[in-house]
Formats: sequence, structure tokens, C-alpha cells
Amino acid sequence: MRRADLAHLLRAAARIADPEILVIGSQAIHGAFAEHDLPPLAMVSREADIAFWNDERDLLADRLDGAIGELSMFDQTHGYYAQGVSVATAILPEGWRGRVVPFEHDFVQALLEANLLDAVILDQRAESLPITRIQISTIRRFLKRHLPTS
Repeated sequence: MRRADLAHLLRAAARIADPEILVIGSQAIHGAFAEHDLPPLAMVSREADIAFWNDERDLLADRLDGAIGELSMFDQTHGYYAQGVSVATAILPEGWRGRVVPFEHDFVQALLEANLLDAVILDQRAESLPITRIQISTIRRFLKRHLPTS
């Protein structure tokens, strides 16, 4: 699965169930590395394991499976699919939430380039987000390319 495929799945999942998404498993690598840095073997999977932070009874995961899961019309059309899973599916080490890497969506880039979002305002508001310092730094690094130089 390419990064653009994962971005497509995440946009579809957000529309179907909830925008508060966690990618678990091999395709989570796309949040931390650019596609050109990954070996080809890292992109052979046709599925991404997607969990929803607010899905204690796995109802959203089930809805996702039905809409864009394996053998769905989405899968048949695009050749990749989402597997709805629970956040509890993965056994993760202590402190993992603080190391979650936000996925930089292509649509934010496009909105910035079209001047529909203001990078200065987004940079100022990043500090008020309820996320870790590392995540705020990641957002600011992304926005830096769009800030005016003085």
C-alpha cells in the first residue's frame, strides 16, 4: 500500500465512522517515513488496520469493515481495503500514546497551497492542542514550509 492509498483509506474511514483514527500494524509506518524512504517490501500489503479511539464496543470497526473492508466494493474498485480493529488489538509498550506520529494529510497541504488555510494561525494554535510536545513539534515542522520568511 502506498502512502496515498493510506490517505485515501483514512479520508474514507473518517467519513464513514469517526475522524479520531489510529492506524495499527505495518501501514502505520507511513506516518513516520516518506514513501521514497521505505523499501518496496514495506508497501506490499493490501490492507491497513484501522481503529477508532472512541470505539469501546467495536461498533465503528464493524461499520468500517462493511463499507471499505476486504471484498467490499471499495476493495474491488481500488485494490486495497481497511480492516476495522480495536485499539486493544495491538499489545503496545508503555508510553506508546506519547510516541504516536500524526499522519500529514495531503488535503492540508493542498489547502495551505491554495491559501484556504493560514499557516501562521495554525502554527499559533498548535500550542493549544491537547497533544504531546513531540506531536506539536511535528506539526510545526510541517507548517514551517508554509510560514512567511522574514
